[in-house]
Amino acid sequence: MTEKYTERFGLHIEEAQKRLKGVVMETPLQYIPSLSQQFEANIYLKREDLQVVRSYKLRGAYNMISSLSREVLDKGVVCASAGNHAQGFAFSCNRLGVKGVVFMPKITSRQKIKQTRMFGNGFIEIILTGDTFDDCAEAAKKYTQLHEMTFIPPFDDPRIIEGQGTIGKEVLEQADGKPIDYVFIPVGGGGLCAGVGAYIKQYSPDTKIIAVEPQGAPSLTQAMKAGHPITLTHIDKFVDGAAVKRIGDLPYCICSLVVDKVCLVPEGEACSTILKLYNENAIVVEPAGALSISALNHYREEIKGKNIVCIVSGSNNDIDRMQEIKERSLIFERLKHYFIIRFPQRANVLKDFVNKVLGETDDIVRFEYMKKNEKENGPALVGIELETVSDYNKLLGRMLEYGLDFTVLDPDDDLGRYIV
Repeated sequence: MTEKYTERFGLHIEEAQKRLKGVVMETPLQYIPSLSQQFEANIYLKREDLQVVRSYKLRGAYNMISSLSREVLDKGVVCASAGNHAQGFAFSCNRLGVKGVVFMPKITSRQKIKQTRMFGNGFIEIILTGDTFDDCAEAAKKYTQLHEMTFIPPFDDPRIIEGQGTIGKEVLEQADGKPIDYVFIPVGGGGLCAGVGAYIKQYSPDTKIIAVEPQGAPSLTQAMKAGHPITLTHIDKFVDGAAVKRIGDLPYCICSLVVDKVCLVPEGEACSTILKLYNENAIVVEPAGALSISALNHYREEIKGKNIVCIVSGSNNDIDRMQEIKERSLIFERLKHYFIIRFPQRANVLKDFVNKVLGETDDIVRFEYMKKNEKENGPALVGIELETVSDYNKLLGRMLEYGLDFTVLDPDDDLGRYIV
């Protein structure tokens, strides 16, 4: 007997779909030939990056806000968000003529703040506070209680989850009877994965649900290990759309039943996917939006010959971040390396380094000489970009042969992060 997940958790996804009609776009389920050829499978992208606010978050926000009574709406609504939920919230407030207050972390990109203000069109106020979503959410909830308003959470509410779950309904309808073998879903707070996973597992129980998290913010992974949600003490905030210290309680309950596996994707790998999608397919995604596609690398053998859906959750990417995205990608691909080199203080040493140590295609992309006194050795921070991964060991061999005194910097440790 098919498990009725939606009824078990009080999710009314069909009703949510009707409520959202005319408000959200039914985004395309797009076959991607290049990815299909690369992975020897039929790869389809569910293009929520093309949504009216360029992410799926509008679905849950509008579904919940529009379900509130007029009396409640007149008092106003509040949300906390790193960006995408804020934009869906702002769009909903504008559409419904409701006063809203948006709390955003101080690290939120200027592009997302600007977009949120634009979608709100005068109906919302923005308050920047805290360094993470969790800090920001705590401040928002206190404000909500103080002003007797209603909090619209980004993921931990059945009305939010059922709104996001309409994506799963669309996927099965757009598949038009074709079996879907795997669905890869990005996870932050878990609302998207819970809603889509519950619907698809109910109506297509053989479909495998793969939850995809950034390696630096594994809230679902750790919750699965512990058997309940836990609060992470530290997270990498780079994948801001999915960098959450604690998965939602209700999303966790649902995901623990409907998720087959959880895949952790390194932040640098997501960056490589962003660049590859843009260069090969002219698709612009944000780091969280790249997670589901990045996960394909981890399931290459399993998915051969299968029908695969990857949910592209959003495309709100600030162009100011592109240099960092390229940097993280190159480091992940092992094509960019940093060294502290203590050059001897003699004539022509730097000239010899360029002519005798560097390979023909090795490129110095950063050089900071730090001689502060008359010591025999002067340290320098040197960043070198390589053409191929195999060039690295050749470079190290020449550095040793030349007798250089050097230290390889690990960008992931404290010293590397501080210097690089």
